[in-house]
Order: sequence, then structure tokens, then C-alpha cells
Amino acid sequence: MLDILRFVLNTEFGFSVLRVTTPILFAALASVVAERSGASNIALEGIMLFAALAGSLGSGFAGGSVLAGFFAALLGGLIITALLIYFGLYLKTDIILTGIALNMLASGGTVFIMFALTGDKGSTASLGSGTFPAVNIPLIENIPVIGAIISGQNLLTYLGFIAVAVVWALLFRTRLGTHIRAAGENADAAASVGIAVRRTRCIALIISGILASLGGVFLSMGYMNNFSKGMVSGRGFIALAAAAMGQLSPAPAMLASLVFGFFDALSNLLAALRIPDEFVKMLPYLATVFGLVVFSAYRIWRLKQEKIAAIKDRAA
Repeated sequence: MLDILRFVLNTEFGFSVLRVTTPILFAALASVVAERSGASNIALEGIMLFAALAGSLGSGFAGGSVLAGFFAALLGGLIITALLIYFGLYLKTDIILTGIALNMLASGGTVFIMFALTGDKGSTASLGSGTFPAVNIPLIENIPVIGAIISGQNLLTYLGFIAVAVVWALLFRTRLGTHIRAAGENADAAASVGIAVRRTRCIALIISGILASLGGVFLSMGYMNNFSKGMVSGRGFIALAAAAMGQLSPAPAMLASLVFGFFDALSNLLAALRIPDEFVKMLPYLATVFGLVVFSAYRIWRLKQEKIAAIKDRAA
């Protein structure tokens, strides 16, 4: 226990928490935007997988170009997003089942594509993909403790936290954001005042796909420098939980993502301390289940309090 506390209460662990939170945060923001429009994006896992693979392949075949990998990742993620839009919004299949099907497609499809293009079923390490640079922040890097945690992170990590403010401004300070929220809250009422609901949901899912793709490309070109089979490892589903716990608001979703990032980083730490592998792998998902139970209990309590307040008001 003392060894664990010693490792947790240091700057390296704090640095690691921000690092592993990055893909969860991008995906949580992606879920927030999609859910606000009334079109659930359950395909986050598949989008992240395809983006991670496309980024690694695009960068590797372009001689390690980070820019090529970035655009390839966006294209890869948006292909899955386009399939979700087409089947879910235009053919009107159940969008939840469509998302699950796309996740299953990505799980096997990425391995097939990787083998077809590289001859390897495990990873794209032989390609030598580029990686996004780490950024040292002037002045902050010289602050004791804080500087060691915040400065020197990957470029995409900073972009992820900036995206929180961008998504908030999009949803609550723009006309498009008003349309997205209206389409999600009451589609019939939104349509009655001239809002094109399906088009609005398409735009929301495209934005969601871009955000999720950034989370995917971070894994293969930031967290690591190659794509490996199943490397998303359930982060898309954890992000759905983070968005729900954050009540579909960017800042609370960020805080929930940090909580899950903490447990993800803790699982990596426990693995280094030779804790049983089965327990280590279980920890992030156990934290997700526990978080959802606490969140559900809080919602039930709050609803009961609201009902009691309403009864008292009527009695008065």
C-alpha cells in the first residue's frame, strides 16, 4: 500500500493521468454532441479503432508524416461515421444496434486491413509511424509540481482540453448548437419551427466523429507510435459512461473523464508493481460500473427530492 501511495503522490503519476485521459475525453465530448442532438453515437469504439489504424498507416506510408497521418485518421473515422449516419438516419435502422454492429465491424476489419497492407496481424510497428510532438509551455514548465504535470504533454492532450471549451461554446453560444439541442429535446417541436432535424443530427454526428477520431489517432500517434490490435480497449464505452455522468455537459464530462483516466493510470501503475494481471485489467471497468451506480443513485435521490418539493408546493 505504501508503495502505491508513493507512486500516486508524485508528478509522474499526475502527468500520466492527463495523458491517459486524452482519448476518453475526446470520445466523451463526441458522445455529448451526438446525444444532445438525439442521435446516440454508440460507434465510438469503432470510429476510434479505424482512426487509429488509418492514422498509423497514413503516416507510415507517407514516410512518417504526422500531417498525413492526421488527415488519414479523420478520413478513417468519418467513414464509420458516414455508415452510422446512412443506416441510422437515412435507412432508419435502430441507431444503437447500428453502432454496435459497426463496433464489431471495426474490431475485425482493422485487423484484416492491417494484415492486407502490412502482412502483420498484431501491430503496424514495422511501418514507423510519426507521432505528435510534446509541447513545453513557457512559464508553466518552471512552476514546481504543476509544471511537471501540465507541461510537456502531447499536443493532442492540450487540444482535448481546449475542445471542452469549444464544444461548450458550440452547444450554448451558436445557432447550430441551439438547433442541436432542440433536435435532441423535442424533434417534432424543432421541425415545427423550421429546423431540419435530420440534417442537424447529421452535422452533430460528423462533429462527434471528428472528435472521436482525434481520440483514436492519439492512441496510435501520441500514446504509442503504432497501431496494435484492439488498442482502444473499451475506451469508447468508458467515454459513454463519462458523458452520461457529466449529464451531457462538456465540463462535467471532462471531470468524469479525469476520474476514469485516474483509474486507467492506476491500473498501469499496478501492472508495473506486479499486481495480478486480471485485477489490473478489471480496474478501469470496475470504476466505470461503480461510477454509474453512484450517478444513478444520485439521480434517483434528486428526482425524489423534486417530487417532494412539488408536492409541498401544491399543498401550500
